[in-house]
Amino acid sequence: METTEGTPPPKRLRGLPSRLTNQAALNANRIVDQALAQAGVRRYHYALLAALEEYGPASQAALGRRTGIDRSDMVATVNDLAERQFLERAPDPEDRRRNIVTVTAAGRRQLAHLDQLIAAAQDEFLAPLSEADRRTLIDLLTRLAEHHRDKQH
Repeated sequence: METTEGTPPPKRLRGLPSRLTNQAALNANRIVDQALAQAGVRRYHYALLAALEEYGPASQAALGRRTGIDRSDMVATVNDLAERQFLERAPDPEDRRRNIVTVTAAGRRQLAHLDQLIAAAQDEFLAPLSEADRRTLIDLLTRLAEHHRDKQH
């Protein structure tokens, strides 16, 4: 039986930008997940705290739209962060059927800690690139993401 371990994929696959982007994203996600696991959190936790800190109190629905977190995942994430006292929920004074979510002082401290973990993960992921290459990569990825996001709407 022939072994394929260590054999590169076919040449036509090695040069596909979509495939390379996917492989890079898989590695980036693994590195970020491992970094956040040090604090016992996941990417949804970080995204939610970051959105609350940057934009202020919001309904769970608005947070879901802003972060791309699905409604069912949003409920679990809010519950988890509320249990840890990183955020608070209170009835919306304008519509008692919905909750307004607010980051707490403990949540801000946690977010600052997570920012450090994320920064270290970014450095690990981008280790082979110079600062100039990192800026170029971020610019190119931003342009791609914005172009395709605009086409979705």
